[in-house]
Amino acid sequence: MQPNPVLRKLGLSDTDRVAIIHTDDIGMCQASVTAYQELWEFGIVSSGATMVPCPWFLHAARYCREHPGVDMGVHLTLTSEWETYRWGPLSTRDPASGLIDEQGYFYHRTQPAQEHADPQAAALEMKTQVERAIAAGIQPTHADTHMGTVAHLKFIPSYIQLGLQFHLPIMIMRLDQAGWLKMGLDEATAQMAEQMVHQLEEAGMPLLDLETGMNLDNPDNRMAQIKRALDDLPVGVTHFIIHPSADTPELRAITPDWRCRVVDYHAFQEEELRRHIQSTGLHVIGYHHLQALMPA
Repeated sequence: MQPNPVLRKLGLSDTDRVAIIHTDDIGMCQASVTAYQELWEFGIVSSGATMVPCPWFLHAARYCREHPGVDMGVHLTLTSEWETYRWGPLSTRDPASGLIDEQGYFYHRTQPAQEHADPQAAALEMKTQVERAIAAGIQPTHADTHMGTVAHLKFIPSYIQLGLQFHLPIMIMRLDQAGWLKMGLDEATAQMAEQMVHQLEEAGMPLLDLETGMNLDNPDNRMAQIKRALDDLPVGVTHFIIHPSADTPELRAITPDWRCRVVDYHAFQEEELRRHIQSTGLHVIGYHHLQALMPA
């Protein structure tokens, strides 16, 4: 594809590398909020997104009210993945919505959530989450998707409309059909996504070139892993995901991958990493930079 027009709009060249270093799952638990607060203030992390249906969302919202310049999006949530720590929709408790599993929560995994959800019910739930974030005092800078669940033919039109309605950049990559297929979309959704990319870019919507980040399966030599991952980012605008959390009993009880989350929490507060990023010429921006480019 042609170079991302966002680069020139940001005053950069067509060959520059840009990353949004993004903290996911804020409000999932208390440890995630603590981590975001400290990492935002340290200054390497440039954005984050909160899970509005989750138990510690209100704690995240209070921090945003107290720090109105914070770059915080809405992590649109239609799944609840952990075994004994769950959450459900804000907009309905009706099983006919297709949003709720047999235990009364969101489905654990993306595929059943996509299969069962009624599109209108999902659209209402996503809108409710954005409205609840705004009502709690957050000034959202974007909307992205937990576990990629919104990346489905049933949900993408509502996702785009939500971004336009609330003036929020959305996490959509500038991919052709082959690229979307590699991302795991089915053929029909990939074809629609390619057409959508062209239409949105023509309308002036700022889009991403890549979504990647740190995996959660190997906590060893984490700093080297992070440096290598950042060094390997290509030209264009990348949404770079991390899941940092403070080390707490609650976090350890929730998720078996807590070690990776904790080491990322520490690594992104290291001056060594800041110096490395600066030395490589990687440009770090927040979603508020893309929000400023949104069409009227």
